[in-house]
Amino acid sequence: MAEGSLSDDFQGAKPGSARGPLPGRWNSRGRAMTFQVWGWRREDASQVLAWVPDAKGGRGAPMPRRTPATKDPTAVERANLLNMAKLSIKGLIESALSFGRTLDSDYPPLQQFFVVMEHCLKHGLKVRKSFLSYNKTIWGPLELVEKLYPEAEEIGASVRDLPGLKTPLGRARAWLRLALMQKKMADYLRCLIIQRDLLSEFYEYHALMMEEEGAVIVGLLVGLNVIDANLCVKGEDLDSQVGVIDFSMYLKNEEDIGNKERNVQIAAILDQKNYVEELNRQLNSTVSSLHSRVDSLEKSNTKLIEELAIAKNNIIKLQEENHQLRSENKLILMKTQQNLEVTKVDVETELQTYKHSRQGLDEMYNEARRQLRDESQLRQDVENELAVQVSMKHEIELAMKLLEKDIHEKQDTLIGLRQQLEEVKSINIEMYQKLQSSEDGLKEKNEIIARLEEKTNKITVAMRQLEQRLQQAEKAQMEAEDEDKKYLQECQSKSDSLQKQISQKEKQLVQLETDLKIEKEWRQTLQEDLQKEKDALSHLRNETQQIISLKKEFLNIQDENQQLKKVHHEQEQALQELGSKLSEDWFG
Repeated sequence: MAEGSLSDDFQGAKPGSARGPLPGRWNSRGRAMTFQVWGWRREDASQVLAWVPDAKGGRGAPMPRRTPATKDPTAVERANLLNMAKLSIKGLIESALSFGRTLDSDYPPLQQFFVVMEHCLKHGLKVRKSFLSYNKTIWGPLELVEKLYPEAEEIGASVRDLPGLKTPLGRARAWLRLALMQKKMADYLRCLIIQRDLLSEFYEYHALMMEEEGAVIVGLLVGLNVIDANLCVKGEDLDSQVGVIDFSMYLKNEEDIGNKERNVQIAAILDQKNYVEELNRQLNSTVSSLHSRVDSLEKSNTKLIEELAIAKNNIIKLQEENHQLRSENKLILMKTQQNLEVTKVDVETELQTYKHSRQGLDEMYNEARRQLRDESQLRQDVENELAVQVSMKHEIELAMKLLEKDIHEKQDTLIGLRQQLEEVKSINIEMYQKLQSSEDGLKEKNEIIARLEEKTNKITVAMRQLEQRLQQAEKAQMEAEDEDKKYLQECQSKSDSLQKQISQKEKQLVQLETDLKIEKEWRQTLQEDLQKEKDALSHLRNETQQIISLKKEFLNIQDENQQLKKVHHEQEQALQELGSKLSEDWFG
């Protein structure tokens, strides 16, 4: 045999032969084929392919033929199935994690996994004879899982209820798919492997499910719990599917490795693009939230303006109430003056009559005049106090005007001004109460004047009772003086409380001014943040445009690469045709 030929086991494996080549790559001399296997050692590959290439890439030494004395063929079959299960599970997990989404029934690594599992479950299965034909199916041991694991009853019932399944093999395939979706395939098969006495009814003693390889496969199936699958079992034709293992998914040549690297690069570019798009979405969401905040602030400003107008109306009403109270005070003062003048006239007439009647009563009349003078002084003091209260009202009105000016300047702090308005209302109510108390005092004094009038009338009736009445008048005067002192003390305490309230209001005004400054600074910072985010948005848009241009260039490069591949393929075909013609001419 020539140096560059293949062994007898791989005759016709060159490109163009009828048997079809193994997945690999021919070297530049066309003498031997080299290939790579995912995750395989050279010893694992030898169990499946029966030969191993040498270190130089040429034909290696042929593997020795297996003899019954050296190895058990069933053990080799179990080892091959175990290796294929390892490869299919590993490739499925890696591809699913890189895929990043839920798997469907059209995903090729998932289809190959079900095919490998079907072969593993079929290994060493006993043949059951029936009247018409031999029956060899895996539905029997899978149906046994319902008795060992109660949670598997739902899968069995749902598989039996599927309308499109007619054969036991189709039911077994549907069962495997539902168990994978539930992420309990490893648990179900572990319960089945433990009960080897029951499995012996379905499997031979040398079957994979009866040996240690079955336990290893069940342990590998635990890794499939990280995969999310969404399989539609109703629409698939599971009865007529042909379970053939596709070795091309696990045997990769150098061109496939280059394509894989390119795909990895493309995936990285796409991930970057998705990351940039996600950033754009987040920035758009932040911008929209800021716009909503600005709108809410504008709405709050409008509400505050409306409340300011309402506050102005309330202030106008309070001013009107103050005017009414002033007019009432003036009327009360006029009435009291009139009463005083009437009483003075009456007293003077009575004094003149008593002078004519008796000279001894002059001293008593003088004392009565003194009492009247004291009472008039007291009345003047009361009037002075009323004038002070009126001046306090004027000061309060001035303070209200200042507050109105501050309200115009501080529209954003109307809530605090509402509280101040309520306090002003309470102050007005207190002033009104004070006026009522002063009116009560005037009424009491009027009653005292009435008492004095009664006393003068009694003097005209009986001069003897004058001394007793004068003593009563002195006692009443002492009580009135005590009441006047108490009233003066109350007025002083109230004036002190009003001064304290004014100082508190001034402090509140200072706090409101500081709050306004803080809110202005906060608005400025918000505007700066908005500007920064707009700049970042523009920068990201430029980056996305650059990525789109890079993507277009990459697609153009891919098209050129495909065209170059087509040209290369055509050139190789032309070289092969020239080689065949030269060989025909040479040997012809």
